[in-house]
Amino acid sequence: MSTDTLLATPTGPRQSRSVPDLASDRATVLVVEDDPILLSTLSYNLGREGYDVLTASDGEAGLAVARAEHERIDLIVLDIMLPWMSGFQVLRAIRSYSQVPVLLLSARGDEQDKVDGLELGADDYVVKPFAQRELLARIRAAVRRHAIPSVRPPTLITRGPLQIEPSRRRISVNGRELALRPKEYGVLLTLALEPERVFTRQDLLDTIWGEDVIVDERTVDVHVSWLRGKLAEAGVEPDVIRTVWGAGYRFVVPSSDGRPPDGAV
Repeated sequence: MSTDTLLATPTGPRQSRSVPDLASDRATVLVVEDDPILLSTLSYNLGREGYDVLTASDGEAGLAVARAEHERIDLIVLDIMLPWMSGFQVLRAIRSYSQVPVLLLSARGDEQDKVDGLELGADDYVVKPFAQRELLARIRAAVRRHAIPSVRPPTLITRGPLQIEPSRRRISVNGRELALRPKEYGVLLTLALEPERVFTRQDLLDTIWGEDVIVDERTVDVHVSWLRGKLAEAGVEPDVIRTVWGAGYRFVVPSSDGRPPDGAV
């Protein structure tokens, strides 16, 4: 497949230019892609935007670079179909030690691939072929969210048997830690901070994924479903996260036994 439809191909000498936002601080992006033309094109365009670019052409090499340079990498652009190790395998390994933003690339738009990627901890998913402006906008947004700290919430949030410690990103139920993926944690924290407030899906997308990221609203539903399942396994009624039909979701503070209060709808 020609990369002409993907990104502008380098033509002539590199031009100096001013770069917006955080790219001017020389954020570092690792690109793991086995198509040499696309890899070169992505590297060139990211360089023009002011990023330092690291590259790898197979899964094993990509994981090795990610581990060796983890302290300086601000974002990883990761193809799914890679030699030696798939993008999913690389992502799973990265998530064992880092929460660096990962943007997946795939020639397949299959919904299950998207769900699998999000479940493993990907921050975004882009289907080839893609437009240059969209990809760069997604990268800028992800780097910005990773670099700028959010407003600090309370030290400890108690909601029935649920305890949330934002500074440690720790959630426990009756003293037992509940393991959540980053976006699941974000959904629960956002809802629990303001019980009974109705959050639309777009509210949650803007707060957790970022206003500049283009993500389908169904992504919120998928994460809420996963979150309800984990709450149920921990002994908290999943109905503490209520669907408000035609609007979004709200959090109902559970009683000490993990059940929503009587009469909550």
